[in-house]
Amino acid sequence: MKNRQFDKSVLPSRHVTEGASRAPHRSYLYAMGISEDEIHQPLVGVATCWNEAAPCNIALNRQAQAVKAGVKAGGGTPREFTTITVTDGMAMGHEGMRSSLASRDAIADTVELTMRGHCYDALVGLAGCDKSLPGMMMAMVRLNVPSVFLYGGSILPGKLNGRDVVVQDVFEAVGQHAAGNMSDAELDILERIACPTSGACGGQYTANTMACVSEAIGLALPNSSGMPAPYESRDAYGEASGDAVMELIARNIRARDVVTRKSLENAARVVACTGGSTNGGLHLPAIAHEAGIDFDLFDVCDIFRDTPYFVNLRPGGEYVAKDLHEAGGVMVVMKELRKAGLIHEDCMTATGRSIGEEIDMVEREADGKVIHPISNPITKTGGVVGLRGNLAPDGAIVKVAGMSAEEQVFVGPARVFDCEEDAFEAVQNRNYKEGDVIVIRNEGPAGGPGMREMLSTTAALSGQGMGKKVALITDGRFSGATRGFCVGHVGPEAAFGGPIALLKDGDMITLDAVKGEISVALTDAELEARKAEWKGPRKTQYSSGALWKYAQLVGVARYGAVTHPGGKEEGHIYMDQ
Repeated sequence: MKNRQFDKSVLPSRHVTEGASRAPHRSYLYAMGISEDEIHQPLVGVATCWNEAAPCNIALNRQAQAVKAGVKAGGGTPREFTTITVTDGMAMGHEGMRSSLASRDAIADTVELTMRGHCYDALVGLAGCDKSLPGMMMAMVRLNVPSVFLYGGSILPGKLNGRDVVVQDVFEAVGQHAAGNMSDAELDILERIACPTSGACGGQYTANTMACVSEAIGLALPNSSGMPAPYESRDAYGEASGDAVMELIARNIRARDVVTRKSLENAARVVACTGGSTNGGLHLPAIAHEAGIDFDLFDVCDIFRDTPYFVNLRPGGEYVAKDLHEAGGVMVVMKELRKAGLIHEDCMTATGRSIGEEIDMVEREADGKVIHPISNPITKTGGVVGLRGNLAPDGAIVKVAGMSAEEQVFVGPARVFDCEEDAFEAVQNRNYKEGDVIVIRNEGPAGGPGMREMLSTTAALSGQGMGKKVALITDGRFSGATRGFCVGHVGPEAAFGGPIALLKDGDMITLDAVKGEISVALTDAELEARKAEWKGPRKTQYSSGALWKYAQLVGVARYGAVTHPGGKEEGHIYMDQ
């Protein structure tokens, strides 16, 4: 055990462990085999999103044991607990996807309630799938406790005919199968081998994007996000994360000392240069909101616009998370960003050192294959672009990684659908035309409810060979695995009377990711006339339960689709109670 000094009298756990009045509380702790010395040490929450729903979460339980060993070695007493997670790959393409984004806020809420209820002094949070990563980071910033984040790791790719395959290939194979280009037997073989291990989806989809964010923003230890889930080296990072949080307690370094406007900008740079998921434009504002920092979709997109795209990852590129790890990982990426003056070096990290000091220790250079030199990027602007115009006054977002400049401009007539199911059925039946702009509305945070991802529809289009021949816009979201000209987060959403609610078949839509435009060929007067005729938001069947509550509370996508007033309105400081 390291010789660290902890002043229990200023830590939240004193309310359950100190003084004669807390004898009943201590009796519960003794009942679990905790010693007297351990009771009077800092109590550290070790939170995981472990479940048996999908491979991204299945290894978290094992990794939590390593974290607990690190906490003990560092002079603390770990208390493990779990929260929910909804795995997008399993929820995709059906009603279950409505639960996905709502689960992000439920994760933050349940971690907060557990920490508050038991007066834990610090938090190590482990997460594996899409929304569980930002949900865990939101809880850390909301509580403002000493915090370390640990990603569960990515899945290893499968092998088919000598090439790497991932779950994205399976989604796209559904479209190939429907088009008659793949047999039942070929699809059966692919689905059995695409996901051979534990871990989250291997491309630069939402999970790996937010894992990179965890390092760039400073909440995770450098290099901790890279190695795949099955690697035993993840356990070493678990132990190091447990020890690191004890150092943060000793030095009173809290989550909001780490998550600042500057560190959010660093994180947005990493999303852009890696061609990360458009969901980064939703989750970074939500994390900022927890700290009371103004950082909305337009702020994120401003950074995306002037950040070179130089990390060659799927779906726009060729490689997966394992390859990025072997090429040196996020810290080599940030070293390249620093060469162009695009990193704030004075930001604090979970190590207690600045990000600049951490980059100083990086010896490796860009390999030119997975990580290109920033002086010779794949493209000069980011792999994710923000759009704005009379069709989206609150903005929209599109991933352009892997698209040529010519492919980033699309003009065509609207083909309007009022929900994802209708659009997917039309795509399956080829009930659309080349050149159409497919519009899927009523799928926003409130209107869905839940802001579903449209991967089943976009993957089917790609599988039919139409991914570059049509465009798609929605007030819902897209998976990080989506390819093609697919614009999400169109705001205001249809449920709030945004222009997307007023579109009709045949309206001419212009999408220009080079200029940052999303517009419809209607005058302001025409839009106003349609708004006057609008009959209001579509009524959904979700009139009770968690999704009803979410729909009542959730705000607009521009500010992260958050469900409470945030850090600016905070009147109670948990750590100082």
